[in-house]
Amino acid sequence: MPFANRRIVPMLCAALLFLAGIAVGSVLTRHVSAINKFGQPRTVVHVVAYKFRDATSLNDQEQAIAGIKDNGRENSGIKNIWLKTERNQLRDFSGVYVLEFISPKPLPITRKSLIHDAWRKKWEQLRENSLSFQVSN
Repeated sequence: MPFANRRIVPMLCAALLFLAGIAVGSVLTRHVSAINKFGQPRTVVHVVAYKFRDATSLNDQEQAIAGIKDNGRENSGIKNIWLKTERNQLRDFSGVYVLEFISPKPLPITRKSLIHDAWRKKWEQLRENSLSFQVSN
């Protein structure tokens, strides 16, 4: 009988530990952000699909995209920027970028707007075409 008790006690301890892990795990997953949360943010998303001119060098393309990031860094109204095109169904277009603004209200004209205007003039020389969309709730 003592031999049987030596086997049963560790097995019971292991089973209790296993059940305790399940209980703790189920309680913690209720508060984890991995649970699907649906929301409608108040931000504005500006999506631009663009096509560079055939004569635009790779260096000029990289500088133009870097200019988008620089504008975002200078503009406190921009919350997030996406610059890498993962998938583009517009076959003739070079890429897509997205800006997320914190508010639909227009920003006041400042020196930062002048930086944007200089970038925009250069951008318009480099691109052949673009489509832009703004989405909000």
